[in-house]
Amino acid sequence: MNVKMAESWRKHLEKEFQQPYFEKLVFFIKTAYRHGSVYPPAKEIFRAFELCSFEATKVVILGQDPYHGPGQANGLCFSVREDVPIPPSLVNIFTEIHNELGAVMPRNGNLERWAKQGVLLLNATLTVQARNPGSHQKKGWEQFTDAVISTLSQAKEHVVFLLWGTYAQQKEHLIDGKNHLILKSSHPSPYSANRGFFGNQHFSKANAYLEANQLTAIQW
Repeated sequence: MNVKMAESWRKHLEKEFQQPYFEKLVFFIKTAYRHGSVYPPAKEIFRAFELCSFEATKVVILGQDPYHGPGQANGLCFSVREDVPIPPSLVNIFTEIHNELGAVMPRNGNLERWAKQGVLLLNATLTVQARNPGSHQKKGWEQFTDAVISTLSQAKEHVVFLLWGTYAQQKEHLIDGKNHLILKSSHPSPYSANRGFFGNQHFSKANAYLEANQLTAIQW
């Protein structure tokens, strides 16, 4: 599998690529792409690590699976291609940013602009079978992305981790809360956004923390 990512990530994750679980994962993923429809496109599986280098990472947003509809997933959690309707959860994210910071509602859901500012948009599982959410869970991706979170926690300081919903909050044990900022709330899904996501002020809190530690705020 062609792992396209910033060289700084490769240096920190090289040991994961050599683990038996990753070899099994590569075999599974290659087979899945060969025999069915899988998202995102193979060349974009590691897009989050390509656009946001290890050194540049200032904020981590954790998702679960890529979108499983045709043409949606682009390798960044919550993000979709520019010509795809903005999904409901992302609409709620943009709504919270608008209410909190007064930002104009974006015309599309492509979050590459965040990634290029140092926001790692990380799904726990980096691939999914078409129209079958959760289909690539427990195949090895979680072990890999847990290693990513742990590595960031151990090797960097002053990273903001946004944990929305129960699934993301299960990763909290991987993060050193003394050296990083952990912000938790309900998920932005329409089913739960009114139970704590709206009004969480995570975007202004993240920027305040970054600026307090001499880091550039994110233009959300």
